[in-house]
Amino acid sequence: MSLHLAGSASFSLKRFNDSLSFLTRACRILESVDPDTAEDSSGFDLRPVAHAIHLQLANTKTALGRREDALLHLRKCLDLKVSIFGGTGKELGTGYRDLAEAYAAVLDFKEALPHCLKALEIHKSELGMNSVEVAHDRRLLGVIYTGLEEHDKALKQNEMSQKVLKSWGMGSDLLHAEIDAANIQIALGKFDEAVETLKRVAKETEKDSETKAFVFLSMAKALSNQDKFDDSKRCLEISREILERKEDVSPSKVAEAYTEMATLYESMENEFDTAITLLKRSLRMIERLPQEQHLEGNVSARIGWLYLLTGKVEKAVDYLESAAERMQECFGPKHFGVGYIYNNLGAAYLEMDRPQSAAQMFALAKDILDFSLGPNHIDSIRTCQSLANAYSAMGSYSLALEFQQRVVDSWTSHGPSATDELTEASRLFEELKKKAFGSLPDAGVEDDQLLPQGNDISTTKPVQH
Repeated sequence: MSLHLAGSASFSLKRFNDSLSFLTRACRILESVDPDTAEDSSGFDLRPVAHAIHLQLANTKTALGRREDALLHLRKCLDLKVSIFGGTGKELGTGYRDLAEAYAAVLDFKEALPHCLKALEIHKSELGMNSVEVAHDRRLLGVIYTGLEEHDKALKQNEMSQKVLKSWGMGSDLLHAEIDAANIQIALGKFDEAVETLKRVAKETEKDSETKAFVFLSMAKALSNQDKFDDSKRCLEISREILERKEDVSPSKVAEAYTEMATLYESMENEFDTAITLLKRSLRMIERLPQEQHLEGNVSARIGWLYLLTGKVEKAVDYLESAAERMQECFGPKHFGVGYIYNNLGAAYLEMDRPQSAAQMFALAKDILDFSLGPNHIDSIRTCQSLANAYSAMGSYSLALEFQQRVVDSWTSHGPSATDELTEASRLFEELKKKAFGSLPDAGVEDDQLLPQGNDISTTKPVQH
C-alpha cells in the first residue's frame, strides 16, 4: 500500500517512470500471495489493494503511451472486480465500460463491443433503463458501432443516450452526444440532417468554446462531403481560430482536431500543403504529451504519406520510419497500422529506385497484414502485389512469380466481385512468365538475400490470434 501511494504521488507529479518503478515493486509483493486465498498471512483481503495497484499501473502506462500494456492491467482490474462483486453491481458495470473504452482507444472495436454490452446489461439491471450510467454506456456503444461501420446501430444508441441525458438536464454531455449524432449522420450520408443538427447545437454553445470549434469542424465535414468546399473552408477557419487559443488549455483535444482538419484539407484540390502544416502543428503538440505517443505515430505516418503523395520521397521516408518505431512501441509489432506504414515505406523505396529495400518493407507489411487482417483481405492482397512488383524490378522473377500467383489465388477466392482485379493479376502473371523465360539464368539478387531476417514470407498460412 505504501508503494502504491508513492506510485500515485509520482504519477500526479508526472514522474511517470518513478511511478512505474514503485508500482512494479508493489506488484512483485502481491505475486507472493496465494491467488486462491487472496489474503496475506493475517487474513487481510488484498484484492482491493491489488485492484488499486493495477488501475494505477494502467493509468501510468497509458501516460507513457504504452496502451497495449495498459490493457493487460485493465483486464486484471476487471477480473478482480468480478471476484469482489460476484458478477453484479454498478462498480462492475463501470469496470466493463472502462475496458471497452480502452479497447476503443486503440481502435479494437470488435473487442470493445462485448465489454460495453456487458456494462449496459449490468447497469440496466442495477440502475434501470433511464440511469446516467446507462446513457454513458449507450453513447460509448454509438462510438463503437461507428468504428465497426454499423452506423444505423450507432445512431439508435446515440438517440437513446440523448433522451436520458436530456431528462437529467446534463447539458454539456448532451451537446457532445448531439455532435456525435451529427458525425454518425455524416457517415450515413445524411448530410442535410447533420447540418441541421449542428446548426441547432451551435446556437446552444458558448462563443469561442471548444464545443463551438468542434461543431464547426463537423459542419465542415458535412459540407465537404457535399462538395461545398468554399463553405467547408470557412467553417474550418472559424474552428481553427478558436482552437489556436485553446492549445495550452486542451492540447490533446486540439491536436486531435487539427488531424481531423488535415483529413478534410487532404480531400480538397491543392490543399496538401495546408494539411501538412496542420499535421506538423499537431505533432509538435503531441510530442510534449507522453500519454499521446500513440497519436504521434499516426500523425507522423500521415505526414509521411502526404509527402510521398506529393513526390517529396526523402522527407516521406524520415517521417514513415519514425512512425513505424513509435507505433510498434505503443501497439506492438503486429498492429495493422504498422503494416500500412511499412507498405508506404516500400512504395517510397521503389520511388527512390531501391527495390531490394522496398521488397523487405513489403514483406514485413505482408506478414503483419496477413496476421491482423488475413491473407485474403484487399489490403493484404495489394501488398502481396507490391511485393511481386518489387521482386520483378530486381529481376528476381522466381520470387515475383511466386507472389504474383498468390495474388491470383487470393482474388480468385473473392469470386465475381473481383473479376477486374483477377483479370489484371492474371495479365501481370503472364507478363512475368515471359520476362522470366527471357532472362534465364536469373540475373537478379540471390533470393535468400531478399527475405527480411526473422520473417517467414514463404507461406500464406495466417498466424492465429
